[in-house]
Amino acid sequence: MAFGDAGAAVSIGNKGVIAQLVASHSETVDFVDHFRGESEDFDYNWEERWIRDEGYTKIVPAAIMALFEKAKIGGADVTHFILPCPFAKLDQQLAKRCDIDPAKVRDNLSGVLGDSGAAHALVMLVHALEQAKPGEKILVAQFGQGCDVLLFEVTPEIGKLAKRRGVTGSLARRKEETNYLKFLAFNGLIELEKGMRAEVDKRTALSVLHRKSDMLTGLVGGKCNVCGTAQFPRSRICVNPNCKAVDSQDPYSFAEAEGTILSWSADFLTFSMNPPNHYGMITFADGGRLMADITDVDQGQIDAGTEVRMAFRVKDFDDKRGFRRYFWKAVPV
Repeated sequence: MAFGDAGAAVSIGNKGVIAQLVASHSETVDFVDHFRGESEDFDYNWEERWIRDEGYTKIVPAAIMALFEKAKIGGADVTHFILPCPFAKLDQQLAKRCDIDPAKVRDNLSGVLGDSGAAHALVMLVHALEQAKPGEKILVAQFGQGCDVLLFEVTPEIGKLAKRRGVTGSLARRKEETNYLKFLAFNGLIELEKGMRAEVDKRTALSVLHRKSDMLTGLVGGKCNVCGTAQFPRSRICVNPNCKAVDSQDPYSFAEAEGTILSWSADFLTFSMNPPNHYGMITFADGGRLMADITDVDQGQIDAGTEVRMAFRVKDFDDKRGFRRYFWKAVPV
C-alpha cells in the first residue's frame, strides 16, 4: 500500500550544469531488508525495527560522515537533505546525528506519491532543484544494500533553466483514485468479468512496430519543405491542396506539441477498464491532425477547444501473449 509509480531522468554534463557534483561516497553492506522472489508479485519485508535500528540508523550516518570528510564540510553546510525513508521522523533523527538541521530534511512525498523504490532519491532531487537557489548544497542519500551519498552545489545556471512540468507540476495535476476495487482490477489482482465486447485479439504486428517505430514511439509525422504544412502520418504527397508536392516530407515530431480538441466522443459501447472511452480529433497549433485516445479525464470534463498535450502511454495489453503496446494519448493541459 505504500508503493508508488514514478521515475525521473536528468542530463549529465560538465558545462552549463545547474548542479555540480562536489563529492560522493558509497557503503556496500550485505544487509537484506526486503526482497522479491522469482515469480512473486509482492516484496517480502523483514521486521521494521530491525531495518530501522540495524539498517538505516547504523549504515546511513556512517556513509554521510565519510562523505563530509571527503568534501571537507559539516552538516551545517547542507541546505537540503534528501533521504527516502519509510519510517516517520527517522530521516530527521539521522540528520540530527550528522549535525544537519532537521528543518533541512526534504519531504519524502509519501503522502502524495508513495515509495517509488530505486527512483525515489532522484525524484526527490529533481523536486529539490525546482526550488533550490545558487550556492545551496543538496545532500542526497539512498539506503539499500548499503548506502549511496551524493553532494551537489547549485550553480547560477539554474536561473536560466526553462520552465518545465517537473515533479511539482506532475503532482499538481494528479488524479487521486479512491476506489480500491478499481485499483485491484487495473493491476490484475482480482478477476474482472469484461464481457463479450472485450473479446478481441490484440495481437501486435511486430514487423510494423519496427518499420514504423519513429511514428509509433516518437509520434513523428512530416512537414513539407515546400509549403511548411505539418501532417500526421507522413506521406509521399503533401496534404495541402494548394501544394501537393511529392516526396517533400521532412520528419517532424508532434510529441512535444500542444494542441486542442477539434471533436470528441465519450463511448460507453466499446470495452474500457475505465468507461467511458474518450477519443477525438486533435489539431495542433503548427498544423497537423491526429485521431487519438483522450486520457486522465472524467465524463463532462472536456469539450471542443480544450487544450491538450501528448503523453506516451500503454495503448493495449495483449494478455494472450504477454505483450504491452504503447502509443500516444491526449491529456488535458
